[in-house]
Amino acid sequence: MVSDVFMTVFGKLPSFSGSEAQFRSYVFTVARRRLIDERRRAARRPVTPTDEPLVLDGPGGDVEHDALTALGERRVFELCAELSDDQREVVLLRVLADLTVDQVSVVIGKSTGAVKALQRRGLNAIRKKILTEGVPL
Repeated sequence: MVSDVFMTVFGKLPSFSGSEAQFRSYVFTVARRRLIDERRRAARRPVTPTDEPLVLDGPGGDVEHDALTALGERRVFELCAELSDDQREVVLLRVLADLTVDQVSVVIGKSTGAVKALQRRGLNAIRKKILTEGVPL
């Protein structure tokens, strides 16, 4: 899917005109559309999971760092999974992709006011969840 996104972007590159920020928005828009297409395609042809073990290639790293990183990533995914689809998409685009509100509004096709509201509600939901549970030692 990533290669498909880049092939589309590279194919349209000669006709693109705009700033770096507009280009980033364009790339995320193409990626989002490909993801939606892929999810629709997967829903039509569900795949049954296999019980094959995960094989990691390459040398090992710092085990403690790797474990803490994995736990942190899992926690972020757990918290984001409890958000609505729109809230999750906005929070991830704003925080992980480091897009501006205007860029996110272009990517997801919603107004900037809607993006701000979705971000505020999503972050408040995450904040409440963390405050309720506390931080494990």
